[in-house]
Amino acid sequence: MSTPQRIARAYHDHGHHDPVTHLALSYEDRFLRRKVLTTSDGASLLVDLPQTTSLDHGGVLLLEGGGEVAVIAAPEPLLQVSADDLTRIAWHIGNRHTPCQIEAERLLIKPDHVMADMLARLGATTCEVTEPFTPEGGAYGHGRTHSHAH
Repeated sequence: MSTPQRIARAYHDHGHHDPVTHLALSYEDRFLRRKVLTTSDGASLLVDLPQTTSLDHGGVLLLEGGGEVAVIAAPEPLLQVSADDLTRIAWHIGNRHTPCQIEAERLLIKPDHVMADMLARLGATTCEVTEPFTPEGGAYGHGRTHSHAH
């Protein structure tokens, strides 16, 4: 494998300059420490962060030697959830520590047939969509939610 053209060893949750390029990554792919990725302009980028980090949509990786690479949430398969009592449905999703994007008229979660069955039993309607996934952060407003095994 060839040596990456660019190296990023730091991350910020927002940019300060126009990015030189961007990375479109799924929710799962935005959780990393060290990996070689391909940017939108086709260049290799070695991400080598000091610790495993949750990269947010709109954040930037800082390049050695200057420049920023914007992080974009890539479209991915999701389950759209709607219901008359969306607050109640959101509680049940949260009670299962499931990452959830909360909007006024709908919720978005990763596809899961067990969750879909539970939601249907609670009176929710679900349908498959493909969109960027930007779920709410953890209990303190950042980071990832975890299963009970955390």
